[in-house]
Amino acid sequence: MTVRERFRNEVEAKVKEALDAMACKTSFEVEAPSTGIADLALPCFSLAKSMRKQPQAVAEELCSHISCGGLICEVQPVNGYLNFYIDQDSMVRETLRELLESGEDYGRQKNKGIRVNVEHTSVNPTGPIHVGRARNPIIGDTLSRCLRRCGYDVETEYYVNDVGKQVVLLTWGVLNIPPSEVELSERDKTDHRLVPYYRLANQMMETSDEVREQIAEILRRFEAGDEQVISQVRKVVEMMLEGLKETLDAINVHLDRYVWESQYIADGSARRVVEMLKATPYCGVEDGAYYLELKDFGIQGKNTRFTFTRSDGTTLYTTRDLAYHLDKFSRADRVIDVLGEDQKLGNQQLSIALQILGVESKPEPLFYSFVSLPDGKMSTRLGKVVYLDDLIDEAVQRAYEEVRKRRDDLSEKKMWEIARIIGIGAIRYNILRIQPEKKMVFRWEDALNFDGNSAPFLQYAHARACSILRKAGDFEPVVDETLLTVDYERKLISVISQFPEVITECGENKRIHLLPSYGHELASAFNQFYAAVPVLTSGDKRNARLTLVDCSRTVMKITLETLGIVAPEEM
Repeated sequence: MTVRERFRNEVEAKVKEALDAMACKTSFEVEAPSTGIADLALPCFSLAKSMRKQPQAVAEELCSHISCGGLICEVQPVNGYLNFYIDQDSMVRETLRELLESGEDYGRQKNKGIRVNVEHTSVNPTGPIHVGRARNPIIGDTLSRCLRRCGYDVETEYYVNDVGKQVVLLTWGVLNIPPSEVELSERDKTDHRLVPYYRLANQMMETSDEVREQIAEILRRFEAGDEQVISQVRKVVEMMLEGLKETLDAINVHLDRYVWESQYIADGSARRVVEMLKATPYCGVEDGAYYLELKDFGIQGKNTRFTFTRSDGTTLYTTRDLAYHLDKFSRADRVIDVLGEDQKLGNQQLSIALQILGVESKPEPLFYSFVSLPDGKMSTRLGKVVYLDDLIDEAVQRAYEEVRKRRDDLSEKKMWEIARIIGIGAIRYNILRIQPEKKMVFRWEDALNFDGNSAPFLQYAHARACSILRKAGDFEPVVDETLLTVDYERKLISVISQFPEVITECGENKRIHLLPSYGHELASAFNQFYAAVPVLTSGDKRNARLTLVDCSRTVMKITLETLGIVAPEEM
């Protein structure tokens, strides 16, 4: 148990004792104030209602029943809050001890034995990933990293939509359109080479009855489980996935498992879902198409019908998605879906359908708003769609220009190596620092700001700590609170001590935007310490301060790696 956890436990025990003494049985919640005015605070506003007193009067009365001791060094009633302050010497001593003992496992919780399935990315395999959807893999991957640190057994998953008109269109195009009739892509990458076939096939289907009928026939054969058709489509989709995986690899996203939509047709599970839904009292049929009537579950207006077969009896994506979620719940205790904001209704309908099927657990959605760019594009050479590959290229190029300005002593190879680390980090951090549900415009001046709330700012602080330690050489770690008494030292250690709580909040409550914010606070505290306090020339305090530098480096590295960002030793 960390020093902050013990402090919280002591505060909660003292508050409970005080409330018992006041004959008040109301529940309460202690919080960590975002302003930093106290280490923990008890808001007294809800207590005031039940006790029929002013919040400040409640805070003062509670304070009179609480004595300091243990990790609690001060208690103050302020503006309706009861503020608690941790004993600084204990905080310094215990935090550094915990870090030296744990190393890079600092803040990692014991295994809970709970399986969590996180599905993310899952873009249609008919073209490269575009910027608008860039949030999905980055959010999903970072949440998974946080959950692993919280002690969960996490499996990440990509649901490959290899069924339906879009992938059949792509497959038909690849098999029937001569390469000479297809425009060359600017990028020599599989997904970019294939997308022109999809576009041209779509145009041909709109103008040719023959092509339209061929595609409809392939769809019918696919739904009937025709192995030849399923194999042809799978082969083309696998080619497309090669390119998508290359993009994901570039932004440091690696998935544990790829699940194919077609398997739920091939193994009959989609058909079994249809039969189960037909047997429910909520099933209806119109013109041969079966649906669930959801008005009794709070769905309003034209969206009360959840259709699960077409009039010809074939299943829909929604049906196969139900089969997929039944499969996921058979393999996991919790199921988290990272979804675009446009899928809120679909997710609600899916959850109700699962409830009707008797599934007790619900999938946990994490919705995000789409990313946009100023004016919708980055340069005149790009078309209407801006791909994530283009964003990556531009991020690395811009980072290279910054590195070249600052480090002309490095070789070209080294400059490009650092530029790639900075550029990819800038993309991930800038996307993660905004709450997922809030809209965001990706701006270069924010992403690559070496002095602001950005990845380069945190990366540079980490590199600076590494540089100090390189210059210091070997040293004996020292934990002695009497040698670390400067305000800047104690502020830095206080921020370090908060890391386990931040990780818990990010993982347990899926609030991953708090991690970049924490990283910025940590880097700022380290920079202020470095600017104000000598380290290498500090006499008898040298080893104690080097210990603090090393502990800072460790937590900055963990923070960056949990964000999916490389922690460079040199910049």
